[in-house]
Parts: sequence; C-alpha cells; structure tokens
Amino acid sequence: MPESAAAPRFLRTTGQHATIEPDEFTEGGFVLSIGGAEQSHVNLADPSDIFYEYLRRIGHVVDLAAPWGEPISALHLGAGALTLARYIQATRPGSVQYAVELERELLDFVLQHLPLPGGTELRTLIGDAREALAGLPPELRFDVVILDIFSGPDAPAHIACTDFYREAAARLGPRGVLIVNVGDEPGLTLVRSQVAALRRAMADVAAFAESGMFSGRYPGNIILTGTQGPWPEVWTAALTARGPHPATVLSGVGLDVLSDRAG
Repeated sequence: MPESAAAPRFLRTTGQHATIEPDEFTEGGFVLSIGGAEQSHVNLADPSDIFYEYLRRIGHVVDLAAPWGEPISALHLGAGALTLARYIQATRPGSVQYAVELERELLDFVLQHLPLPGGTELRTLIGDAREALAGLPPELRFDVVILDIFSGPDAPAHIACTDFYREAAARLGPRGVLIVNVGDEPGLTLVRSQVAALRRAMADVAAFAESGMFSGRYPGNIILTGTQGPWPEVWTAALTARGPHPATVLSGVGLDVLSDRAG
C-alpha cells in the first residue's frame, strides 16, 4: 500500500497533471486529483467504503442489480480511480469487469499507485467511450453499464444522446441496468436532456439524488438509471432508505419535471 504522495503524472490528452495523495482523514484513503481538482477517492484498506456521495448512490443501485454478493458483469465508461470497480470486487467477488478510459496515462498512473483488490478481474480499454463500446465483442453483455464522464454543459454530444444510450442498452443482459452519473449546474439543463434521451432508449428511467438537487438551485450530481422493464418500486424504497440522506428517487410521472425535448 502506498504511504506517500505519488509524483504528478502529465496527461497528454487533456494537458493536465494528475496527482495521488493520502487522505489524512481516512486510514488507507487516497485522493486522485486532476488539474488541481479532486476527481476520485479510494480506500485501499476497505474498498467497499465509498467516500463521495454520488458514487455511494451508484453503488446502491449496483447492489440492487443482482442478489447480494452474487458476481456480476460490469462495464465502466469512465474509469477515474476505479472506485466502483473496487467496490464491486469487494462486495461481489468473482465479478467480471471492463473499464474504458480516454487517458492512457491516467489509467497507468492509478493502477501503478493504487493497486486493485486481489482477485479483481478487470480488463481495461483506452479510447473514446462510444468507440470502445462499439469495439467490444458482439456477444458481450453486462449486468450493469455505468457511465461517469458527464460534468456540466460541456458533455460530449456524441455520448449525451439517445443513439448512444440505445447502443449501451444493447449491451445489457436480461437483468441489466444502465446507470448514468450526470454532474450539472443550477437549472439542471444537462440532467433534463439526459432524462429525455434515456427515456427514448430504455423502457423506464428513474433519478436518484440528494433531495435538494431536484430544486435545480444547486450544482451537483444526479444518478439516472435506465431499466429494461418497469422501474421496480421496491428499489425506490431501498434506495431512499440507504441514502446518503436526505435522498429522493423520482420515477414514472414524478420524473416528468426533469424531462424536456432535447437529446
């Protein structure tokens, strides 16, 4: 386990520097920053412990995708520090996972300084998320596809659209769910467009976030989940109970307040 900060790594695609530093408040915790902004947090001592609230919410959705502890297949579009890949291995040993990352140097940096839990079966791909998705073996299907690359109005148009979601949905197995983290600004313009786009691609959609996020007054993250059948209302109860609190899940007509005609 690393004990000190890693030397900064230059990322050629974005021209920024990545750093990994110990978290002084968490034993075994490390923070990945890019361009001086915190991007990911991992706990090497306990990979099932997720620090960032929005990632914990994604983890709770993953918990519902299959019986507890059962191995799953997962595709991560946007790797970061592989926090969720670590969580899935810790809670569902034997899972088969793929991760796509645009920055080769970032993935190398993370794997060098923040080793994955023993037994992790993770295959990594470098490149654009949509191109990598199209390049996977045609027979490959996943229980969860997690998209975590959106942040504000600069989301890539070729990914933030209905066609991409349909391509991602085609990669889901019978019980598969599509989980999208949308980081947005006040007004939730991106969230609204992605709700509309997801609704065109999936049978049903729900949104999960800190309750105050749905007012549209604050920047933050909303987790969108597309299902291949009606949204299970038992999931609403489970996610609301698990938090982080206060937590709200919008589905069905309740989600209409976040839909528009974009996408």
